[in-house]
Amino acid sequence: MAIEVIRDWRGLSASQRGAAVAVGAFDGVHRGHQAVIASAREAARRLGVPLGVVSFYPHPRRLFQPDAAPFALMTPDQMARALEDLGVDRLYLLPFEREMASLSDEAFAREVLSEGLGIVHAAVGFDFTFGKGRSGSPDLLTQYGEKLGFSVSLTPRKDDADGLKLSSSAVREALKAGDMDRATAILGRPFAIEGKVIHGDKRGRTIGIPTANIAMPDYMRPAYGVYATRTRLPDGRVFGGVANLGIRPMYEIQDPLLEVWLFDFNESLYDLTVETELVAFLRPELKFDGLDALKVQIDEDTRRAKEVLAA
Repeated sequence: MAIEVIRDWRGLSASQRGAAVAVGAFDGVHRGHQAVIASAREAARRLGVPLGVVSFYPHPRRLFQPDAAPFALMTPDQMARALEDLGVDRLYLLPFEREMASLSDEAFAREVLSEGLGIVHAAVGFDFTFGKGRSGSPDLLTQYGEKLGFSVSLTPRKDDADGLKLSSSAVREALKAGDMDRATAILGRPFAIEGKVIHGDKRGRTIGIPTANIAMPDYMRPAYGVYATRTRLPDGRVFGGVANLGIRPMYEIQDPLLEVWLFDFNESLYDLTVETELVAFLRPELKFDGLDALKVQIDEDTRRAKEVLAA
């Protein structure tokens, strides 16, 4: 059964309430997040209730730091699919606007979690904060839960084999460094960019390499350069490819763009929404003296991308 996405905490029906939930931003749904969700899953099984996740859109950071550089690791649709793969029944994707931001920690626990969602259990991470000024803590949530009728479980910090914290910040750091192996290890899957295929300048067609151009509105910017990729089409087909992510120094475009060349593919993708996994970072962006030098490099990039994807 498909995951149910609920976008408010007010006015819910009885059938939309009463879940055991994991609560947090969950940007990336990485392995640390998955541990919190696993705790909620155990409570849902024990209590015989649906498994839910409570998250927020837009990300709270976007409200408090409106001028911050793009930082998102996934879209709401990607989050829903990742959670569905984990067996989550409901995603409460709550609007994080001034009204919610102004709630005290007690008001959030009472009005949103208890009265609004009617939760029976909340699973949170060790560093979870909530309420105006981030004044709430897991201990406070436990105290509120005792009064309001829901239990609370706390998931300890999760580290990798090197003792480094599994976090969204760690994913962003790995992506900025072009360390796709580390990003994939933290996420539990390759980082992927989803977007609509837009019309570009069609320069690729002039050299026999038609690319699908995908804008990156609020995604964080991984290292600019060339990647081996896998792209999933709306009909479920997946194609390997090679992509340039960045501003193309040779042409100096203003906004970063993901340009993907799909291997063994010659259909139109304009206006379709596709999802492209950045499997491996092959090299930084380069500025070429001319098209001949660019073609030689593309041949080498293609060879390496196919080698990586075959492995």
